[in-house]
Amino acid sequence: MIGIGDNGAEGLLPQYVEWIHECDVLVGGERHLQFFPEFKKEKRVIKGGLAALTAELQQETRKVVILVSGDPLFYGLGGVLAKKLPLEIYPYPSSVQLAFSKLQESWQDAYIVSLHGRSIKGLAQRIDGRKKIAILTDETNSPQTIATYLKRFGMTEYEAFVAENLQGENERCRSFTLDEMEQTSFYPLNVVILKQRKVVERASLGIPDDAFLQRKPDKGLITKKEIRVLSLQELELKESSIVWDIGTCTGSVAIEAAKIAREGAVYAIEKNEGDLDNCLKNQCIHRTDFTAVLGKAPDRLDEFPDPHAIFIGGNGGNMEHLLQICISRLQPKGRLVMNIATIENLAEALQHLKALGCDVSILQAQMSKSKPILHLTRFEPLNPIYIVTAKKGKEK
Repeated sequence: MIGIGDNGAEGLLPQYVEWIHECDVLVGGERHLQFFPEFKKEKRVIKGGLAALTAELQQETRKVVILVSGDPLFYGLGGVLAKKLPLEIYPYPSSVQLAFSKLQESWQDAYIVSLHGRSIKGLAQRIDGRKKIAILTDETNSPQTIATYLKRFGMTEYEAFVAENLQGENERCRSFTLDEMEQTSFYPLNVVILKQRKVVERASLGIPDDAFLQRKPDKGLITKKEIRVLSLQELELKESSIVWDIGTCTGSVAIEAAKIAREGAVYAIEKNEGDLDNCLKNQCIHRTDFTAVLGKAPDRLDEFPDPHAIFIGGNGGNMEHLLQICISRLQPKGRLVMNIATIENLAEALQHLKALGCDVSILQAQMSKSKPILHLTRFEPLNPIYIVTAKKGKEK
């Protein structure tokens, strides 16, 4: 397997060109094969799924060369085919390497993300606070789309460098503000590099309650910061966790979870349309981009992937059925955390969770916060909350 650039055979070592001419079967994309019109033996185009091609190559006894763009092990076919074929891999500089060379900027400290054939959902929390970012694009996730997306989340501290058709006939490299990039057209083959013009630090765990938009006149329907932090700690989230937030309301727990599980995904459901609208607005304010839907759980939970962690802020009176579905969908060793305000609901939750085979622990959080009174200070109590944590055992 040989990596190749947009300058074709011109950019390859003589030894690689010799191997290509000596092989019996030349495999590659249509663009790659067009670089070698003089090759008259068998050519196979990589198109669609790889299963049929892989099966054919596993039976092949002749000399085969596979051409792949750039570094085959950098978001390329090398990582997939190397597990199934006895390959020797010879990389070419990746598009990201070439783009940084044009920018004349080091890239060992860059965060690299591919949107090629992937959803842009979740990009905000993945890149928030990172000083240097390289993005592999496609026709859907174009530089214009990326600029519009970043502006939506207030990430205007970034300036952009777009490298197009690297080493091809129409190579072009330009710098832009986000406004400029949003209004410019680009060739389909491009790499976007983002750099912070000014340092913007990420929010730490425990975002203040008043930083969230909340329903009025019922302001205060939010998982309070202190309870939120304790609950998130009980969820034991990892960077790649899949998280459900049931009864998300303002989205405060989901937003903090998305900042922790920034390489994973968060899915939230809320039955009140006004609260859901606030949740969506809060996502933009706090630079998190997760799926939030209108509905009353367990309805619509079948739209979400199986989670590693579930937070339940409210159950709407259907606790037993909801917990049965949640625990059945929770991945092995996953954790479910509930916030409960009454001893009756606590007793019911404990009964159902134990019947479902969970290990259950309860933390009663009864806290007071200081409040000034004239020139003195007194303490004002928060409503006591039971934080129930259920750990799912291994599946038998």
